[in-house]
Amino acid sequence: MATKPAELTPGTSRSVVLVENLTRTQIVMYAGASGDFTPLHTDEPFARHAGYPSVFAHGMLTMAMTGTALTDWFGVENLKEFGARFLNQVWPGDTLTATLEVTSVEPSATSDGQIVELKITTTNQDDIAVLSATARVVSTS
Repeated sequence: MATKPAELTPGTSRSVVLVENLTRTQIVMYAGASGDFTPLHTDEPFARHAGYPSVFAHGMLTMAMTGTALTDWFGVENLKEFGARFLNQVWPGDTLTATLEVTSVEPSATSDGQIVELKITTTNQDDIAVLSATARVVSTS
C-alpha cells in the first residue's frame, strides 16, 4: 500500500525482510527466469574450483528482491529511477533485509504528488551490506 505524501519526510524509513534462508533452488530458479546460467551461480564444483566456498546468488536477484520492497511501499507505477551497487556476495542460507530511508521530498513539477528520493541498503544476517541503492519515486495522495 502506498504511503501518502504528507507522511513522508527525510529520515522516514522502513525495513523489510526480503528472504529468510535463501536456498540454492531459489538461486537456480532465478537463473532459469533470467536466462543467466553462469556456473558460479548454479554449479557447486565449478564455484569451488574458481575459489569460492559455494555457489552464490546473482547480483540482479538481490537487486530484484530489494526492488520488491521499494515497489511494495510506493507501487511499481510510481518508480522512476532505481540503481544499485553490489557490495558483497549473497550465499545460500543468507537472510536479507532491506532498509529504505527517505533522503528528500520535493514537489513534483509534473504531477500533484511529490518526488521522493531514497537511500536503500540491503544487509545479510550478519549486518554486512550486500547492496547499496538509490531510488526516485513519485508519491501521490
